[in-house]
Amino acid sequence: MRVRTAFIGIMVTALAGATAGTATAGTATAGTAAVGTAGEYVALGDSAAAGPLIPPPDLSSPGCLRSLLDYPHVAAKELGVPLKDVTCSGATTADMTAPQQTSSGPVPPQLDALSEQTRTVTVTIGGNDVGLVGAATSCINLLPGIVPDCVDRFTAGGRDQLAEKIAAFEPVWGALLDAIHAKAPNAEVFVAGYGTYLPRNGCWPIAPLTPRDANYIQGSIDRTNAALARQAAAHNAHYVDVRTFSIGHDVCKLPGVKWFEGLVPTAIAAPLHPNAAGMAAIGGLVAAAISG
Repeated sequence: MRVRTAFIGIMVTALAGATAGTATAGTATAGTAAVGTAGEYVALGDSAAAGPLIPPPDLSSPGCLRSLLDYPHVAAKELGVPLKDVTCSGATTADMTAPQQTSSGPVPPQLDALSEQTRTVTVTIGGNDVGLVGAATSCINLLPGIVPDCVDRFTAGGRDQLAEKIAAFEPVWGALLDAIHAKAPNAEVFVAGYGTYLPRNGCWPIAPLTPRDANYIQGSIDRTNAALARQAAAHNAHYVDVRTFSIGHDVCKLPGVKWFEGLVPTAIAAPLHPNAAGMAAIGGLVAAAISG
């Protein structure tokens, strides 16, 4: 999902300075499996996969705010396979096939990382296509009962704006999976969904959304997941259910329990994104799916 660039720009500069010289490559060999046996694992996706601000940063593409402890790195290490991680914060489906502009310059289309040698592909994408983080931040409400719930704005006139966007993008995500198969014909493809960021009715003021708005935002995330799962099933890909396994690890929980950070992070991670514990858990789920 898309991140707030001013806050993240400050943090990533500090983190990069603290870890310079220790984290320099988006392509890495994790574990000890032979390349010829294991094949190459390529990770595609947005910031929900890249893990912005989680140290140490991957300095090969600073503008992507990619962590060397994102879920692809966790999964690759657990599986013992070589990894090519081109996930990038802010990515949309369009950035799979066209260069993405970042704060450190453009990065190549993510699908350029695929080849006939690729044996495994993971992808997390769609949140920025439909504007999930932007919708969540627009629903921040410090004066509930005085300031109207944002769900009324998003569903005015009997039309659900986010639901309509998700429906419009669903076939685009299916077409993306076809393009991945075309570029990596020997690979198995895994679509990792988004998590349970908010519990039922939220937890105002820890997460300053009213109960109705919290349910609407998480409901929209769930709707996105359902669309991704349908497209995975229809386009010869495997869906990895992060939502179900992350229940009880939402932004409202204590540090050490939560997998996702709130608007004011309690760990070094981007607001409204997975933290290191979340990436470790999601990486385990992805590794288990890949290993069958």
